[in-house]
Amino acid sequence: MPKNYTVTLPHYSVGPSCYDELGQVTRFYGRTAAVVGGETALAKAGPALKAGFEKAGVKLTEWAVYGKDSTNANVEKIVNNPKVQEADLLFGVGGGRAIDTVKTAADILGKPFFSVPTVSSNCAPVSAIAVIYKDDGALDHYHFPKRCPEHCFIDTTVILDSPEELFWAGIGDALSKQAESQLASRGAELTHTPLLGVQVGLVCEDPLLEYGKQAIEDFRAKRDSHAFTETVLDIIVSTGITSNLTTTKDSYYYNSSLAHCFYNASMVLPSIHKHLHGEVVSFGTLVLHAVDEDDVALERLMTFNHSVGLPVTLAQLDITTPEQVNALVDRAATMKEWTCVPYEMTKDKFRNGIYKVDELGRKFVAKQSCYFVGFILCDAKVTGRPKVPQSEGSKA
Repeated sequence: MPKNYTVTLPHYSVGPSCYDELGQVTRFYGRTAAVVGGETALAKAGPALKAGFEKAGVKLTEWAVYGKDSTNANVEKIVNNPKVQEADLLFGVGGGRAIDTVKTAADILGKPFFSVPTVSSNCAPVSAIAVIYKDDGALDHYHFPKRCPEHCFIDTTVILDSPEELFWAGIGDALSKQAESQLASRGAELTHTPLLGVQVGLVCEDPLLEYGKQAIEDFRAKRDSHAFTETVLDIIVSTGITSNLTTTKDSYYYNSSLAHCFYNASMVLPSIHKHLHGEVVSFGTLVLHAVDEDDVALERLMTFNHSVGLPVTLAQLDITTPEQVNALVDRAATMKEWTCVPYEMTKDKFRNGIYKVDELGRKFVAKQSCYFVGFILCDAKVTGRPKVPQSEGSKA
């Protein structure tokens, strides 16, 4: 750890009219802003967001769609946009990939960055890390901005108008944060900042288990409820603070472990690309507990996953052959997260963990079903995997 270092923590506004707070926040940074985001996100958040800018007296120099994915090409497009260059402030609007793209461009340009999440799918709106993908969808690299976003504006009514599947997958992604930060840091001699981050990570799981299922039901009913808000704040803020405090570019990386290793490696399989990030990560968290031989945690999260329709078997992720599993395992061994464990990782250990989850998951699903005189009596309270057009999911 260097003698001098800087830690930035998220500031955020949350609620059904939080864009009204734009003026109080932006007056410290400038009077002109460029807004870049997802096409659907800009359409849905646009009216209220533009009203917020007008109320704040902030002039817009640009209002543009970022593209379709967080790629180097889309980052460069923003960086080279003259209307973005002339703005004092840069706003990113949308899901994780839109926000990561604009966040990276803002860091390159040296401009203060503000996030406006229109979905609750991950911690990108407050984290000081961005995931950049190749044009084929495979992971390219992580970009580490010098600061986290200056402020995050979380309008819960806008998020209620987003695709349900992205919120559902966001719960799956957030479930990994506590398990990964705990495993990655186990046995390490932690200095103040990562120690603080690991402790924040301990509050990421319980609220999701307590409120997550109700939050999905409230989402479907379009209720801006306590359970919904608590779940949104867990997905975006709690996990984001953990990420910021447990990650540096060069010194330490306790933010991720085997759950994201599973996801990143799974991108080698074409069949996985139709599944959402958090959906796959949620299965990866089960694999993490299986590899770590924590059967109590494995059963706890498998029970929750099944109750909300998150995957507990390989088949639910369209992984159906040993060849697919072997390709995933081979790819996993090349990932940064492969080493974020307190013991030596081997391909056999990872492969066995995957198959253990699948076997238990299939037994678990069968156990949850009741058969009587040829009729299948299913648990009517199981939420099930929500459906959304893939074009929407790709904007996460």
